[in-house]
Amino acid sequence: MYMTVKQRRKAIIVFVIIAAVFMAGSIALGSGGAEEETIQEVMRDSVLHDLNKISLFGLMDVNPGLVAGVIVSAFLIVFALICRIFIIPRFTMVPGKFQLILETLVGLFDGMAKGSSRINKFLGAYIFAAGAYIFTGTLFELFGIQAVTTHGLSISLPAPLSDINGAIMMGCLTYLVIMSGGIAGNGVSGIGKTLKEYSLPISLSFRLFGALLSGALVTELVYYYSSLSYVLPVLVGVLFTLLHALIQAYVLTMLCSLFYGQVSDDTERKAKQAKKRAKKQQAEKEAAQAA
Repeated sequence: MYMTVKQRRKAIIVFVIIAAVFMAGSIALGSGGAEEETIQEVMRDSVLHDLNKISLFGLMDVNPGLVAGVIVSAFLIVFALICRIFIIPRFTMVPGKFQLILETLVGLFDGMAKGSSRINKFLGAYIFAAGAYIFTGTLFELFGIQAVTTHGLSISLPAPLSDINGAIMMGCLTYLVIMSGGIAGNGVSGIGKTLKEYSLPISLSFRLFGALLSGALVTELVYYYSSLSYVLPVLVGVLFTLLHALIQAYVLTMLCSLFYGQVSDDTERKAKQAKKRAKKQQAEKEAAQAA
């Protein structure tokens, strides 16, 4: 049943009136003492996570980013199992919408891996998993899942990689994957090729941390002040989060593929082996002529 133009106008007017009433009420009431933290404390805790901690089953107090990381990881594992057990066996020659999306994503990361290195099976699987984790983990903060801190405050769980510890672990894990490519392509000498890029784990870690934290801080700042907390947070939060999710997932997977391809390239090793064989053959030839 379709609404007439007159009914639509009435519905819009009613919606605007209700929104105006709630806005006026919230401005008139103000915070009412509910804000126990200053904006400086809020932003400091967003970086250091030293104030608002969450009890992990009563065993220890942990950063909210760790809880968010566990939730995101569990979601991705369950989603992958459901796809593998129930959806992938039902794939058809003429793909449906979900099958087309999944095949496009897999093909994208697989093509990125094949274009970077001849040793690409593990690389393709890793950059797909890393990209999915970064993208999903960044979007996670949009859901505003609440948790209670050890001080009894209610907070929204942040993106896992906005915690410096999560960003460092992602950077170091990526560096180890790159090193494994060097070992697979060049043996023990591949470790030396990888260690030449000693600043890589630092740059990967702080690139993720800085990008995601900047979005979190801007959104936190906009939400903190009531004069900015209407309409604007939706635009800022959604746009910043989507932009960071796409850009950071692409940047890390691209850099991982690029460096993996560089250290796993065995052209130099093959050239050295060919040079040694040529020298050996020349020496044998000279020895035969001398005899």
